[in-house]
Amino acid sequence: MKRIVLFVLTNLAIVLVLGIVANLLGVNRYLTANGLNLGALLGFALIMGFGGAFISLLISKPVAKWSAGVQIIEQPRNADEAWIVNTVRKFADQAGIGMPEVGIFEGEPNAFATGAFKNSALVAVSTGLLSNMTREEVEAVIGHEVAHIANGDMVTMTLIQGVMNTFVVFLSRVIGYAVDSFLRKGDQENSGPGIGYYVTTIVLDIVLGFLAAIIVAWFSRQREFRADAGAAQLMGRKQPMINALSRLGGLTPGELPKSVAAMGIAGGIGQLFSTHPPIEERIAALQAMR
Repeated sequence: MKRIVLFVLTNLAIVLVLGIVANLLGVNRYLTANGLNLGALLGFALIMGFGGAFISLLISKPVAKWSAGVQIIEQPRNADEAWIVNTVRKFADQAGIGMPEVGIFEGEPNAFATGAFKNSALVAVSTGLLSNMTREEVEAVIGHEVAHIANGDMVTMTLIQGVMNTFVVFLSRVIGYAVDSFLRKGDQENSGPGIGYYVTTIVLDIVLGFLAAIIVAWFSRQREFRADAGAAQLMGRKQPMINALSRLGGLTPGELPKSVAAMGIAGGIGQLFSTHPPIEERIAALQAMR
């Protein structure tokens, strides 16, 4: 659960930092100088909301490399590395995307894909995954990650997060303005937003941010079902992906850095904030595929 919360806080932190910068630049005073300017506020919310989400997307790959300690395979040093690179290349060709960077990181069984663009993504697998799974199962996991890239999941999640951020920024400031106006009713001496506005917007940015994260996590869970199905299609059969998920169900998945947690093959067990469905549901969905 801690890993999921940290993932949520990454995007929220960017929005809060942008909000502080806006306060320092006097944007809030402009928005409320002559009553709340809803048009200007909506434009501000769009910039803030999508700005934070796209910043997260654009730095996703370098942050993932650094935070997970990914060693990029520039030139395969052994047969295993050569096999991993060739498997990624095979699936990338099938999916019609550019060859992603391929890397390995130390840790318990897990894997992830990330990157802002389909043709310049990253696929990374852990040493624990390689040592605890058969090659066919690892191949299915790699297919799952390539399917994430081919489906444009990183961009889709960014757009959803941007929309949620926009609503959070817009609603928190509208409510903040209403609260501040109520608290300062009859006060004609001061102009611009007061302490009630700032306190309310900060609190609501956090509270509404977590509510938005629940919605984003729901979309993420649906995306996992599609990536599982994509792996089955890339391999031409669904049993290897079922076997890989069954194997994961009996292992302890490795903890991924918050920046790439949602893109891992396995997620946490939380209900509302979980970015991944339960293993049993994923297996059942694959078994029901025709």
